[in-house]
Amino acid sequence: MVTTAQMNLSLAWLWIAVGIIVGFVLGLNFHRDDWLGGYTSFKRRLYRLAHVAFFGLAIINLLFYFTVQRLAAPGTIINLASWGFAIGAVTMPVCCFLMAHNRQLRALFLIPVLSTLGAACITLWEVLS
Repeated sequence: MVTTAQMNLSLAWLWIAVGIIVGFVLGLNFHRDDWLGGYTSFKRRLYRLAHVAFFGLAIINLLFYFTVQRLAAPGTIINLASWGFAIGAVTMPVCCFLMAHNRQLRALFLIPVLSTLGAACITLWEVLS
């Protein structure tokens, strides 16, 4: 169980590093008013959301790791939560980048949303048990 949570710790720090790199790459073009259709364009908003998702979901995975460390006797179901948070972290920025170029892919957001929601519910169950 702790080894599974170790994956979330590694993913959290990897995603922080990737978020910094993505921010740098995107920042190279932010000064251009017309970049990705302008500041308020759908495409540019989704690129910004993807950038923020790297950090936000890294923090969630980091919090999950520390939560598991504090649980007295986590059940085996906590492994499912671990994978749910990891899947959400990986798929959210991917969905943002894909949908920025094809609005019809918006249903893909169900993958990161449902995986992180399920993981959060399982973690809450374990915390309250």
